[in-house]
Amino acid sequence: MLVAASIGIAFGASPIPYNSIGAFTVPLTEEFGWGRGDVQFAILGFTIAVVIAVPVIGALADRFGVRRVALATLVAFGLGFAALSLTPASLFGFYAIWIVTGLLGGGSTPVTWTRGVNAWFERRRGMALAIALMGTGITAAFLPRLTTWLIAEFGWRTAFASISLLPLAVALPIAVAWFREPTVDRSGKTLAPREQTGVTVRQALANYRFWIIAVALFVIAMGVGGLITNFMPLLTDRGFSTSDAAWTSGAIGISLIIGRLGVGYLLDRVWAPLVTFPLLVMPAIACVILMQDQVGQVSAIAAACMIGVAAGAETDLVAYLAARYFGLRHYGTTIQPGVWWPWLFVAAILPLATASVGFPPIFPLLRVALGLFPFCALLGFLTPALVDLEAGDDPHRVANAYGLNLLGSLAGPLVAGFGLLPWIGTRGASLLLAAPILALVLVPTFRRQTSAWLAWAACGLSFALLARTTLFEEQFPPSQVRHDHVA
Repeated sequence: MLVAASIGIAFGASPIPYNSIGAFTVPLTEEFGWGRGDVQFAILGFTIAVVIAVPVIGALADRFGVRRVALATLVAFGLGFAALSLTPASLFGFYAIWIVTGLLGGGSTPVTWTRGVNAWFERRRGMALAIALMGTGITAAFLPRLTTWLIAEFGWRTAFASISLLPLAVALPIAVAWFREPTVDRSGKTLAPREQTGVTVRQALANYRFWIIAVALFVIAMGVGGLITNFMPLLTDRGFSTSDAAWTSGAIGISLIIGRLGVGYLLDRVWAPLVTFPLLVMPAIACVILMQDQVGQVSAIAAACMIGVAAGAETDLVAYLAARYFGLRHYGTTIQPGVWWPWLFVAAILPLATASVGFPPIFPLLRVALGLFPFCALLGFLTPALVDLEAGDDPHRVANAYGLNLLGSLAGPLVAGFGLLPWIGTRGASLLLAAPILALVLVPTFRRQTSAWLAWAACGLSFALLARTTLFEEQFPPSQVRHDHVA
């Protein structure tokens, strides 16, 4: 079971894209004339697609079982990655393949595989999860060099097709044979769920440790993820050959395994914040090393090791700290909905800011991503958390909740396109649609269920963004402006 989960994680939708895109960046830019940022932007679209797919994947796993979902999405991911070998000379087509791959193959991420591991292990669950998650480090250790070799020998199209064999020809047969869900314990009796302990959501929100963990999680994920996907291009820019850059990138995978296992060992024996601080400072030190004009082989390996250790420790630390300080009774709701309502309101206003004529002139797709990604990502976290909060383990209530969510997703664009935008314009429609989120920010504040300073800070930041924005059509008299909102 652990072997199947570890290989499924290793060759699934999490490590393969992020550890191979760096090697594909230069060949794609040379063939199609795209910029490096254009190629790397595909990973952002892939990530958004996976975030959107996760709630649906969870519901499907509840209904059909985690084994069926893991196997089906592993096949979908492999076929989607193989389809990248057919990339046309169109950025839109390139992005479309990545997005479809994320939507259909998002269930092959560690979330699905570790769910199966959690069902099998209880007493030594931490070590079992660490062993399963070693798969990400294994892939990070060998895939950059393998990708570079495949591109050099056979071309980037063949490299995409060849790498797709890892999920289809290696992980899939092993998962079919060994990845199972337990139905009874060793004595043949169904295990009763253990009563969980922990603080309430209100108590967690009043605890300063909650905010430290939440902010740190966001910042660390951005920093570590950006370093991993751009590590090879950074080295080639500083004079490394493609082969040497790939070899050096392999150190990330080896150190990731060390970080994942080492942090589990240390957390059982040392005060958790004392473990956390030095590990998560490492990416900052790596940035300082990579900022230098001249980076030697030893310095590059040191930076790679620091990035890998932090990446390996990151997820384990967040899960451990959340369970350690807040318990498991309200784990899903504590770590997700409460903290994010104020930031969701800010994110709802952010598209107006990025659409302003005064926004810095950057690549248009990047501007769209900066405006939309924060809101989409937050919704990806909040939707399953709210369903878990309201529906619990009742599959019928879960199905009804996601059904309502789907109806809202269909009705929203229609109401906005045919009603709100022609009636009150872009700014008015954005504010009206953000108003319910503002209520979710302020009402708990008035009831003293959340920190008032956070709510008012979110409101102040949002209104400051509004005051500084000037939309394109607002530069002209209303009589000169014509819209086609339905289109």
